[in-house]
Amino acid sequence: MSTNPISIDRRKFLSASAGAASLIGLGHSIPAWATGSHAGALAHKGSDVLSGEHLTMTVADARFATGNRRGPAVTVNGSVPGPLVRLREGQNLVVDLLNESSMGTSIHWHGLLVPFLMDGVPGVTMAAVEPGESFRYEFPVRQAGTYWWHAHTLQEPMGHYGPIIIDPAGGDTHQVDRDYVVMLSDWSPMDPHEVMRKLKVGEAPFNYQKTTATDDYPLSGEDRRMWARMRMMPTDISDVSAPLYSYLINGHGPEDGLEFAFRSGERVRLRFINGSAMTFFNVRIPGLPMTVISADGQDVRPVEVDEFQIGNAETYDVIVEPAGDAAFAIVAEAMDRSGMGIAMLASQPGAQAEVPPLRDPPLLTMADMGMSHGSSGAAMDHGAMDHGASSGGEAMGAMNMRDTSLLPPSVAVGPGVDMVSMNPVDRMGDPGIGLDNVGHRVLNYRQLIAANMNRDMRQPTRLKEIHLTGNMERYMWSFDGQKFSAVADDPIRFAFNERVRVKLVNDTMMAHPIHLHGHFFELVNDAPHGYQPLKHTLVVQPGGSAQFDLTANEPGDWAFHCHLIYHMHNGMFQVVTVRPLQGGEG
Repeated sequence: MSTNPISIDRRKFLSASAGAASLIGLGHSIPAWATGSHAGALAHKGSDVLSGEHLTMTVADARFATGNRRGPAVTVNGSVPGPLVRLREGQNLVVDLLNESSMGTSIHWHGLLVPFLMDGVPGVTMAAVEPGESFRYEFPVRQAGTYWWHAHTLQEPMGHYGPIIIDPAGGDTHQVDRDYVVMLSDWSPMDPHEVMRKLKVGEAPFNYQKTTATDDYPLSGEDRRMWARMRMMPTDISDVSAPLYSYLINGHGPEDGLEFAFRSGERVRLRFINGSAMTFFNVRIPGLPMTVISADGQDVRPVEVDEFQIGNAETYDVIVEPAGDAAFAIVAEAMDRSGMGIAMLASQPGAQAEVPPLRDPPLLTMADMGMSHGSSGAAMDHGAMDHGASSGGEAMGAMNMRDTSLLPPSVAVGPGVDMVSMNPVDRMGDPGIGLDNVGHRVLNYRQLIAANMNRDMRQPTRLKEIHLTGNMERYMWSFDGQKFSAVADDPIRFAFNERVRVKLVNDTMMAHPIHLHGHFFELVNDAPHGYQPLKHTLVVQPGGSAQFDLTANEPGDWAFHCHLIYHMHNGMFQVVTVRPLQGGEG
């Protein structure tokens, strides 16, 4: 396959890179909840839907295939994705994890409020469950909503993940006729350890959309020279993308014909979960508006949109009311637009809607470099920069983005920091890279308003600023210029029940989905007082900032990290300790 997908027909690329998804040698490769059906995806009862108070989850090595690709995989209870865990708010849960695979493993209950020793993070809350061993998780179920579970090791991108639905104790207020999980993921036949090795030793080895002197990107010669001086690329959107990745919906490739049934006029709930390792998805259903009713498992006031960007580990529940047409295409396009996952909302088996072609890849903007005076910026190729005003030293000194004097003393300046945001404005109102001029309604964080009043109305007593830092050439990622391995004994400390505002400043040119374990936090997004939306994962846009208010009311040691898995494993990870502080605050 060509390593330059820009030069090939983008429809043909989709067809060539995707096909029937299955596990070699295993008869039950994709669970029934994930196949879609005209009986309803969540109505199935069987070993692929786990419910009750005592569950068993078994991890094993396997092989996975999609199209002409074959490679190593990890299954849980014999499938990719693993079983749907369906629980009830207020119940107690016991899960026996059995490791029959060849690697250490764990389960992290993403978004669930659990005791920290049950959180499933090897090296922080537990030791990895080694081959042949088992571990028992036990905790009360304290919430309702859409969540997911996954390994907190490199088994995650190999298939060790699955959805969680927790039904409200008092009954669901969202009355729908059908209810489906739509789990988005990426899969590569290359072993994750090899992917990580190549990222560390090569310069953007999986960016197949690099700019060249003869490509189709509308960059001027001066713009190309400017990017070359910065040793960056305006197409550096995703570290790993198609054609290395196949993009899956519920384990199905685009050519599998995955269908979700509907009858005209029904209300259909779609629970979108981004369970990918490295991919942001732009989700749309052409011709069908979506009403967002929940973010990260927490209800929000309904907001109607035509598209939304979902970062790694985020979840959004939407309600759609398809009518008239026989089918509608569910399109999950990778943020760099190198490929997509596809499924159909179908009024009858086999009904098809037109699948839109991949859109042109986006280019990074002035705002993505932290050099905009507003919340969005024009692309470099559209004249966002006045080269004539201060050509040479002054302009290029600014464009180098390496003025470390702008960083606070808390940031350790060294080889792991090669970018500094010059003007990191709040970008909570941005719809995401490439979606600012699509001509239809796109969700952004400022539109999210909690459906219920927040429990803690106190004002924060202090501000904690944390910088997201990195060196793309060396593939080093960190918080405040320090990799986790270098600061294992210096966690971020919050006092129990402390009310703190956290400001995240992104000094890199990549979007980072930042996840705090064990807590929900309130986005500082100009929502009415007391109705800030609750989330467990927050996307911080390139060169910008984002803030949240936290009530640190879950005692213990909690992982805090970028959910791009190779960023996390290469240093953008820290421990948040919640307990009475001794001798000052950090």
